Amino acid sequence: MTLDPVHFDGIAELARRIRYDVDESDHRAFAETVWHEFLDPLVHDGRTVLEPLDGVARHSAPVEDVALTETAFDTVHGLDSGTINPTTFTNGLVLDIAQAAMSATPSDLDLHRARTLVMTVHTNDATVDVDESAWSMGDEGFIRSQIRHAPHVNRFEEGVVHALALYLAESSHALTQAEVVDDLLVLDGPLYPKGLLKWADRHPELATLLAEEEQPREVVANYVELVERFVQRDVPLVGFVKNPASKVVTQVVRKSGGQAPWVGDSAFFSRVLERRDPGEYERDTDRLTCTNWFRSRGGVDRPLSTDGDALGVARGLDASEYEVTFCMVYDPREDIVYRLEAPHAFTKDADLRDDLRLFAMQEVAAESGPPRAVSKADELARISRDEKRALRETLEESFDARRARNYDDLRWGDSG
Repeated sequence: MTLDPVHFDGIAELARRIRYDVDESDHRAFAETVWHEFLDPLVHDGRTVLEPLDGVARHSAPVEDVALTETAFDTVHGLDSGTINPTTFTNGLVLDIAQAAMSATPSDLDLHRARTLVMTVHTNDATVDVDESAWSMGDEGFIRSQIRHAPHVNRFEEGVVHALALYLAESSHALTQAEVVDDLLVLDGPLYPKGLLKWADRHPELATLLAEEEQPREVVANYVELVERFVQRDVPLVGFVKNPASKVVTQVVRKSGGQAPWVGDSAFFSRVLERRDPGEYERDTDRLTCTNWFRSRGGVDRPLSTDGDALGVARGLDASEYEVTFCMVYDPREDIVYRLEAPHAFTKDADLRDDLRLFAMQEVAAESGPPRAVSKADELARISRDEKRALRETLEESFDARRARNYDDLRWGDSG
């Protein structure tokens, strides 16, 4: 059943009753104020949470020109991990299965064939035996797989099994395949496991889990080792974040008395990177724009900063080497902003950070989206809707238990 015209008009009338007297140009003007007056550095409660590496600056380049520009990286590898999504069964088991894959540009079919599989299981039944054996091999050595028993929680079971499976698979696969990367590795997503590090702010039970349990520390240790491995080999490692969710800038501005109207930092950076001619409504879509590099010690970036303890994980390099640095890249054609992250160990080199930023600009311009290596890794690691359904049916047979369903499953079908 669809909305009748009278219903549609009623909703439109509700919208007209919301008074909105601030012009969009006022938001852009305030964004300029924040850009020029708050970020060099951004300080909260006496702590520097954001500071530019090379001065606050914006850069732009014609889309067509930058798309044809050669970068410093002859080969690029991408890495991603996909899951079936956390699933609860009627026998009380809650699990998720993740597979990680690495892509290469130019292509490497043997590398593309390799997978790391991790199944993470949560149960409240002490009689359930989870065989947490060492890694097992399959497909003539191309598949490594492992099952893990998730720490006990009274709630958030699905979130816990999802994060542990996803990040254990991704980090383990990255470490296993690290030696094949010669020029650049691009993670599909943040540099560190932010979905897991956010537990500290979500709920006291999750914060306790993060602080006291071994598995979250194991995940963080893998990413710390990954940075160390790539620094030792002098091969840069970056994370390409397609949907940045940071709110550090907007929250600090609000706490400082500014009426920041943006939901998050992505909206703020979109406004300061958007180009319009004076008095024009349409934005300039002929040029990509980007920011300088920033060092970040706020929000979920704090644990891996000089102010954090990396969840107690030992770090072999100076703590500053692991700190998250980032630049924002804005594609006006789609009004989308991306975040490129790299350890400070690499971006402290001015020439290398320029090379990394140019790489991101060139790929976004040419692909009208994420870098090709990231898209290829995403395609390799993704578990399709039909595959998820088939895997769940197989698990139901193995456990002799049905997947726990609710009315929404009946109404909308298995969403996958």
